Amino acid sequence: MATTGIQAMILAAGRGERMRPLTDHCPKPLLQVRGKPLMQYHTEALGRAGFAEVVVNTAWLGDQIESHFAAHQEPPQPRIHYSHEGRDFGGALETAGGIARALPLLGDVFWLVGGDVYAPQFEFSHAALGRFAAGGKLAHIFMVPNPPQHPKGDFALRADGVVLRDGSPKYTYSTIGIYRKEFFATLPAGNPQGIKAPMLPLLLAAIDNEQLTAVIHTGPWTDVGTPERLAQLNAS
Repeated sequence: MATTGIQAMILAAGRGERMRPLTDHCPKPLLQVRGKPLMQYHTEALGRAGFAEVVVNTAWLGDQIESHFAAHQEPPQPRIHYSHEGRDFGGALETAGGIARALPLLGDVFWLVGGDVYAPQFEFSHAALGRFAAGGKLAHIFMVPNPPQHPKGDFALRADGVVLRDGSPKYTYSTIGIYRKEFFATLPAGNPQGIKAPMLPLLLAAIDNEQLTAVIHTGPWTDVGTPERLAQLNAS
């Protein structure tokens, strides 16, 4: 894991329990939405935006993800560097643990996106990274109007863009954001022991220190969390 400076990471290590039986033999990020694997929407969008490289973490059926993208390397696909949590530790390290493991590959600031969300019009831009880097916050996330399965939302938003634990209205975290390496400073650099760590405590700590900002993304977005939601997407 010696390569440094990559400015985007896609999370693709989860088991996808709620998507079973579809994920028993196919990793969730490779499930097809309108003829294309979910994760490929992100890799192509990053490639179109000029990101030549991206980090992807894997665990469950990770070899299938690597094989798929090895066979689909035509532009605008960026070069993918893998952090194989399943191969190294026998399973996924949860969100923050997996990101910490991949940090040696990543730049000081980087895009982060879940490989199992459908956001076909989202634009990952170098300009947004630059604006964030010039500020002083630890992270900047994109929230969405609450979907039917998550009506209470996650966080509120102050008028100046600072994220709050409580308030009205609340919005849902889209799993898309821009992060500094320092956001993960409470975890060992590179996570050599494979510590499993969730993301929520780090987000809440950043909120309490007014170090998390957000905007609302109003474009198409779906958390493809159940076979029914996948079927609805493919039927529309």
